[in-house]
Amino acid sequence: MDFIFNSIAKAFNLIIELNPELLGIVLLSFKVSGLAVIISAIMGIAVALCLSIRDFTGRSFIVTGINTLMGLPPIVAGLFLYLLLSRSGPLGFMKLLYTPSAMVLVQAILAAPIVAGLSYAAAISADPSIRFTAVTLGATPFQAALKTMKQVRYAILASVLAGLGRIIAEVGAVLIVGGNIAGYTRVMTTAIALEADKGDFELAVALGMILLLIAFVLNGALFYVQSKNNFKKTSVPQR
Repeated sequence: MDFIFNSIAKAFNLIIELNPELLGIVLLSFKVSGLAVIISAIMGIAVALCLSIRDFTGRSFIVTGINTLMGLPPIVAGLFLYLLLSRSGPLGFMKLLYTPSAMVLVQAILAAPIVAGLSYAAAISADPSIRFTAVTLGATPFQAALKTMKQVRYAILASVLAGLGRIIAEVGAVLIVGGNIAGYTRVMTTAIALEADKGDFELAVALGMILLLIAFVLNGALFYVQSKNNFKKTSVPQR
């Protein structure tokens, strides 16, 4: 028990003192996951918007594919991207393997289906009178779909937060394509795995505490957004 308490106490000291190594790892994690969630949000919302404009042949197949990719194992995504970016792969000439850019790409691949799937589900569950009214007033199918997406913006924001929650704590995929290079591609999750294996539990525990704090904040934000969305659905407009 003394060992556990000592590790926790030293971890707190690392956080309070803003240890340079700890700070660098945390900042890189935010940079990689932040860029990845921005890319995935743009892609996912665009896909959801296109799917919600009108019914077309093959839409159900695409939606099924998106829902399948929402549960894509990170290690599989990392392996697939590794094969593409490796020296003998079709994208090897870009020399992105073992760089932060590759980590951003793999995290975006993991988050985009979540944003797209949840945003599309929110769009089709919206009040159909919104689309009907927009079309009646002369809106194009695209404008009507855009109006619907605007009405479910809180649900879409929740989908983006859910995507961020998935990738910020991911380890397998970023380890494969990033290589866990100190000071270059080492993020919180890969650093925890490495430091624990080395026996440097102070840094691993400190990073674990920060990850728990991030998870708490994300869940709090998600709860708030969902509450706003539920309130919006149940509120009765004043006449």
